[in-house]
Amino acid sequence: MELVLSLAIGIMAASGVWLLLRPRTFQVIVGLCLLSYAVNLFIFSMGRLTVGAPPIMPKGGFVNPVAYADPVPQALVLTAIVISFATTALFLVVMLASRGLTGTDHVDGKERDQ
Repeated sequence: MELVLSLAIGIMAASGVWLLLRPRTFQVIVGLCLLSYAVNLFIFSMGRLTVGAPPIMPKGGFVNPVAYADPVPQALVLTAIVISFATTALFLVVMLASRGLTGTDHVDGKERDQ
């Protein structure tokens, strides 16, 4: 399970970086989204991969921490999802405004000579 998750995170991060280096603004935005998804999965996986384990420990007595999930990475990922949604919306508005002003959707504002 860990190997599959690490491969998924690596492929998503590599695809995100590759798309960040593309000349079109929409590809850059999709690359930023993929990179943020990869980071969110990485943070989420740091809280141990447990299925069906409660995130909160009960009061009193000895508690085995292996039987419980860590709630901090879950809260961090939830916050990161909300922030990335807001920044993606902002980037799309800036992209549309830039497209309207320059007439092109290239990052540098120039079409390549072919």
